[in-house]
Amino acid sequence: QVPLVESGGGSVQAGGSLTLSCAPAGDASREFSGYCMAWFRQAPGKERDGVAAINTDGTSRYDDSVKGRFTISKDDAKSILYLQMNSLDPEDTAMYYCAASRTWCLSFSTAGYNYWGQGTQVTVSS
Repeated sequence: QVPLVESGGGSVQAGGSLTLSCAPAGDASREFSGYCMAWFRQAPGKERDGVAAINTDGTSRYDDSVKGRFTISKDDAKSILYLQMNSLDPEDTAMYYCAASRTWCLSFSTAGYNYWGQGTQVTVSS
């Protein structure tokens, strides 16, 4: 099991920035480098959509809606996944979740991710 814990959400005005973090809890941190990871978001009444994904060699992928504004990164030494979000827009308002899988890499389908965090809320006001 790789329980994940997100942090860093909050309220910000349009144009602002936030950095989300995701870390495995407890002893799971020693396995962190072997997992492909991703960030998803879900707004009220909408499906959970992929935002950014990163595989074990650092290759990343972004949804078109966040390209050039969001950056996903992974610090294996610290066992932390990040999502740097710049130029935030009210459309970015959602609950953000991190996900992990040993085999499901660079995908925006939720089906293959085995482990999920509880989510962190991001609210962007105009």
